[in-house]
Amino acid sequence: MSDEKRGEQAADEEAPTGSQGTGQSAAHGDTTSLTDVARDNAASSVTTSGRGAAAFEAEQARKEAVSEDVNDPERIRAQIREFRREHGLADTADGATTGATGSGAVVGDRSRFDLVVRGRRVLGRAGFQPREVGVVDGRIAAIEPLGSGLHGERVVELKDDETLISGLVDAHVHVNEPGRTDWEGFASATRAAAAGGVTTILDMPLNSIPSTVNGPALEYKRLVAAPQVFVDVGFWGGAIPGSKAHLRELHDEGVFGFKCFLLHSGVDEFPHLEPDELEEYLEELTGFGAMMIVHAEDSRAIDRAPHAEGDHYRRFLASRPRGAENLAIAEVIERTRWTRGRAHILHLSSSDALPMIRSAKADGVDLTAETCPHYLTLLAEEIPDGATAYKCCPPIREVDNREQLWEGLLDGTIDYIASDHSPSTLELKDLDNGDFGVAWGGISSVQLGLPIIWTEARRRGIALEQVVEWMSARPAARAGMLRKGRLTLGYDADLAVFAPDATFVVEAGRLHHKNPITPYEGKALSGVVRRTFVRGAEVDFQTPHGRLLRRGEA
Repeated sequence: MSDEKRGEQAADEEAPTGSQGTGQSAAHGDTTSLTDVARDNAASSVTTSGRGAAAFEAEQARKEAVSEDVNDPERIRAQIREFRREHGLADTADGATTGATGSGAVVGDRSRFDLVVRGRRVLGRAGFQPREVGVVDGRIAAIEPLGSGLHGERVVELKDDETLISGLVDAHVHVNEPGRTDWEGFASATRAAAAGGVTTILDMPLNSIPSTVNGPALEYKRLVAAPQVFVDVGFWGGAIPGSKAHLRELHDEGVFGFKCFLLHSGVDEFPHLEPDELEEYLEELTGFGAMMIVHAEDSRAIDRAPHAEGDHYRRFLASRPRGAENLAIAEVIERTRWTRGRAHILHLSSSDALPMIRSAKADGVDLTAETCPHYLTLLAEEIPDGATAYKCCPPIREVDNREQLWEGLLDGTIDYIASDHSPSTLELKDLDNGDFGVAWGGISSVQLGLPIIWTEARRRGIALEQVVEWMSARPAARAGMLRKGRLTLGYDADLAVFAPDATFVVEAGRLHHKNPITPYEGKALSGVVRRTFVRGAEVDFQTPHGRLLRRGEA
């Protein structure tokens, strides 16, 4: 592969950008032309390797121009005005809160509830117990021993093989709408989430066009999302060169934190920060208590690694060495230490970094880390040549690495699990050729995360309570959600009816993900989500009633 193509491998969002989603209207006329510009991003992305200084600087200038054009606030405001006109929306509407709140008694009135769920295995703070749960106006208003006889407008009786758990909170989901809705969109992504027992997602700021790097872009994304979501949805903001002035604006508008890359993101409209810029932005975020979440791979290490072309997975794995993660994570730790900021490591795959993270936490650095289902269950040794459905960045690593990641979860070094649901079209996965150097990197798994992790956890003797803690309570707490992630009084009635002993075989074509591709195809998994409730209303997969969340109000 040429040096020009190597930039494609820079992130879990790497790839030639997809065409505009068919769900976008003529209101996105400007975006369509910008999509044409962005479509060749990865193909024209370069590293310094093998390039003259002048050519490199020219390419950097081109990338900056793409980013400035795509993310220009005035251009986005024009798109918003056109979108409102096309959809008959008032100029003051922002779609920030949608969906019914429920009816019946006020919270605290225990004479009658909107919903009562009864079962022998209801997960609370004391573990699984026989309980009745009463819901009023979308919140949990009563948790009583089974047999208490709570009265409800609707009563759900769990079957003997079913448990009631809190809905999951997936803090790392790429929805890609507006702009790349053929990859995924809010309707398909949130249906898939609900089918997997996920009741809240946090959407990443890139792969949509524009990126969520300023106030107008956030408003535009909310407008598009509001009428479509089947679960509750919050948003991360983006931190890119030149966006420092927009950080406080986005924070005040309710984003849950800010994402940055330490190497090329794969799309030129979302450029990466250099380590000194990361420190500068952390300093800025510290002023108002916001968190930076980081795709931590070091571009210098990857520049010097072998090229990734061909259908051999081992060659691709060598192109994304553990050392690239380790170097970048060390940068994040020290810059966070120096600024006294708040930081979070995304999709940790290198177990080598665990001692650094453990040490930083012991020193009082405000740092957390997540890992993903694919790093905890799949193995590099078992990936067939040409199987580009497995490609993601950082990559799936070897068995010894996987075992140490589980140890890191169990001892608390890794804080929680998130899907990094990162979809694309089938074409971008280069399925015909199976070339890991060409295929887009990312794994779609928001619907499968719970059974994937539960299947592996139960094999290891890990309780379901712990799995739910990793996939619900902890991500909600780190994101600052005050009423999500636990089945307890006063919290949102986000509930999943889960049959832990039921089994199924994964069929990509039956998933709600827009594009039917998954590395879990044909795998037998334990645990079936049978019903999902968002704020006390059951998801019917026909009528969206999710809400858009703001930090401090969720």
